[in-house]
Amino acid sequence: MPVELVIFDCDGVLVDSERISVRVGTAALRRLGWDIDEREYAARFVGCSDEHWWREVGANVPPGWRERLAEEHDTAMEAGLTPVPGMPEALEGLTVPACVASNGGHAKIARSLRLTGLAARFAGRVFSAEDVARGKPAPDLFLHAAATMGTPPERCVVVEDSPFGVRAARAAGMLCLAFTGGLTPPERLSGLGATGLFDDPAALPGLVAALDRQPPPRF
Repeated sequence: MPVELVIFDCDGVLVDSERISVRVGTAALRRLGWDIDEREYAARFVGCSDEHWWREVGANVPPGWRERLAEEHDTAMEAGLTPVPGMPEALEGLTVPACVASNGGHAKIARSLRLTGLAARFAGRVFSAEDVARGKPAPDLFLHAAATMGTPPERCVVVEDSPFGVRAARAAGMLCLAFTGGLTPPERLSGLGATGLFDDPAALPGLVAALDRQPPPRF
């Protein structure tokens, strides 16, 4: 069936935020006494929902710790957030509608898109884990986005960069192109049922167009 909708994750796919989040988050957990480095933090938390993050960290944190983390994260994002290199140009090359579906909250997504100049492109087509009962890796968010956009799941292709997201896309019955140009190593994204892997955003319009003809083997 032809592809009628491309659903983008936000962090690490559209905006280059994960490097910032990993740096700030690792430092915050080390202040709690965790023996963790940025590599382990990325493996455990990149792409997860806020609910999952807090479930892993626990509620027993010192007074002011949450507020300091939020302030450090906001300051770092305001100072250094950029689009993923090449992704704005890739968006220009798409010939089908696109939307955003992220495990982040609406306020966070809106800020990220604003800071990177992508807000107008996705106006009215942004979906958050706040909208559904379960975030990724459950399929709820992608199914909600597709239903709202009036597109059957089998005619959607998801662009993701984390195992959480790839699993959610496959559980939703959607094709998935896994972006390996970020923090998640390709070997962590293979074997999850992604329709294809790519590391260069410039290839994305061609990959989506090719799915209209015949999906490549799943990875």
